[in-house]
Amino acid sequence: MSQGAPADGSRTPAPAPAAGKEQRVTKQRLAVSAALDDLADFVSTQELHRILQERGTTVSLATSYRILQSLADDGLVDVLRNADGEAVYRRCAVTGHHHHLLCRNCGKAVEVEAPAVEAWAARTAKEHGFTAVEHTVEIFGLCPDCTAQGLLTG
Repeated sequence: MSQGAPADGSRTPAPAPAAGKEQRVTKQRLAVSAALDDLADFVSTQELHRILQERGTTVSLATSYRILQSLADDGLVDVLRNADGEAVYRRCAVTGHHHHLLCRNCGKAVEVEAPAVEAWAARTAKEHGFTAVEHTVEIFGLCPDCTAQGLLTG
């Protein structure tokens, strides 16, 4: 995941919920989790809420926010800020540290490993005496499909 990764690029599995923080498995939590499993790209809480409503699932927007934050806190989904600064969520196929290429137009997300970024972050931190370093790198642009269609966003 892109946030909270060591600068040395080491890979660690997604953390399990902390002891005493076990989440109740509710109908709403299962519905949110299932919807995320069906989505390929990052989604905002509002968009996920709309999808749940279309499926006939009753989950309040506030509950959707809480569940998504809980899943992110437990390392079960990636969360980042889109180009508009809105938090968006995605269950990623890669469980170790990685980054994303994100289309500003259609929202397509591609998971990428970036060993050169990991090495640069570790080297830069070491040169300045920093320890316990974390970093986030997300790259925004236009995907090949949007580029081929001549779609430009500001």
